[in-house]
Amino acid sequence: MTIDPMQEAAHMTPDAAAPSTISERLDQLAQEAGGGAVTLDWILAQLHERAFGLFLLVLALPCCIPFLYGVPQIVALPLMFVSAQILMGRSTPWLPAKLGARSVTGASLSALATRAGPWLRRIEALSRPRLAAFTRRPMDQLVGVALVVFSASILVPLPGTNTVPGIAVVIVAMGLLQRDGILVLLGSLLGTAWIATLLVAGATLASVIKTWLGF
Repeated sequence: MTIDPMQEAAHMTPDAAAPSTISERLDQLAQEAGGGAVTLDWILAQLHERAFGLFLLVLALPCCIPFLYGVPQIVALPLMFVSAQILMGRSTPWLPAKLGARSVTGASLSALATRAGPWLRRIEALSRPRLAAFTRRPMDQLVGVALVVFSASILVPLPGTNTVPGIAVVIVAMGLLQRDGILVLLGSLLGTAWIATLLVAGATLASVIKTWLGF
C-alpha cells in the first residue's frame, strides 16, 4: 500500500473524510461535555486525528478575550507545553498529569463555541489548502518555536498581554487544520510583531525609569 506523503501532517490537519467543519466540531465538543466539568485530558481524548490543531484552538480561544484574567494564565501553560511538542516533532500531543487534570465546565465550552463560531466560520470560508509546506515538517517545527514564545507572552499577568498572542495562535491553529500556509504565516507575523512591540516598550520603559532614578 502506498502512503501519501501528506499523511505526515495528519496529526495537525483535517481528515478528508471528516464529517464536520472546525466550528461544528467545537460545537459538538461542547455538547459532548454536557453540563459538568471536564478535564483537559478528556478534551484531548475527543479530538483524535485533529488533536494538535484543535487543542491549540480550544486553549487559545479564551485568550482572545480582552482584559480577561485568570483563564488565559490557566490555559497558557498547557498551550506552551503542546507548542513545545510541535517544536520537538511529536506525532500526537499529551499532557502531564497535573496539567491534564485541569478542568473547564461544559457551560464554558458551550459559551466559547457560541462566541467563537461566527469568527471561525469566516476564517473557514476564506481559507483553503495553499503553501502547505508551512503546515508540515520541518516548517511546522519552526512554527512551534513561535507558538512557544506566544504562549509565554500569554502567561505575563499584564493588561492586554493575552489578546493579541491568543488571536495569533488561533490563526496559526486554523492554518494548520486547513493546510493553509498563508494563515500560518499571518498568525506567526502577528504574534512576532506583538512580541517585538512588548520588547521595545519594555526597553523604553526601563530606560525612562533609569533616567528618572539618575542611573
